[in-house]
Amino acid sequence: MANEQRRQLASETMGARIISPKIMGVVNVTPDSFSDGGRFDSPQAAIGHALQLAGDGADILDIGGESTRPGAEPVSIEEELRRVMPVIEGLAGKTKASLSIDTRKPDVARAAVAAGASIWNDVSALTFDDASVAIAAEFDCDIVLMHAQGDPRTMQQDPSYTDVVHEVLGFLAARIELCAAAGIDRARLIVDPGIGFGKFADHNLALIANLEKFQRLGCPVLLGASRKRFISALDRQGSADQRLGGSLAAVLAGFARGAAVFRVHDVAETRQALKIAQMIDAALENP
Repeated sequence: MANEQRRQLASETMGARIISPKIMGVVNVTPDSFSDGGRFDSPQAAIGHALQLAGDGADILDIGGESTRPGAEPVSIEEELRRVMPVIEGLAGKTKASLSIDTRKPDVARAAVAAGASIWNDVSALTFDDASVAIAAEFDCDIVLMHAQGDPRTMQQDPSYTDVVHEVLGFLAARIELCAAAGIDRARLIVDPGIGFGKFADHNLALIANLEKFQRLGCPVLLGASRKRFISALDRQGSADQRLGGSLAAVLAGFARGAAVFRVHDVAETRQALKIAQMIDAALENP
């Protein structure tokens, strides 16, 4: 994001309710995504999908070339670059939406930022590679620090917490301090509690219900609950594309608790839900 956008987002997230939530559209350039089954794993399909999401109202396009679904196997740097770089290069300058690179690998992030990405979305909170924090300090881009317990291959086997909200808050606070000590401006940081990443349904519910506590960290909060498996665990729905209702419920609960960015697959529906929620709030304030 540009500096002005950062200042605006930061000022809008100081209270319990933000003025203008940002929608981050998911662009998976992978053959094994949990949500779309690899329908957009070619550059042409992914670019077309991304432009459609931007037209639907996405403020940010989050482009990822390595699935981090439960049980996913890692891919090489070379393969990840092969997947994402044509998409980022194809989108740069063709949309007003900000481009985000969804990767744990600093070499992939470096190439993506050089090609036009302005956000590095790291599900490992810069822990995957020892060089990640130092390399992030070199960039002039926003950094999403997400909490995950364990590796994607094993994270859902037996996640365990004494107090999930307290522990996730503590982890993110420590990562923010480490980044600041490395010279990363706090205004560049966004935090994500990591819904579904090493968490059972009750953990996810507790985190969403207590999102307002994450305001204490002083950074915008990103919520990524879209189509996650915990929705089916709670409502017995089957495939990922049958979880729209639960996804929108999570978005609206997060909005009510101060989340600033929503990472979603269903952009048009999310934009409409947030717009109506904001209009209802405005009517309450101005009867």
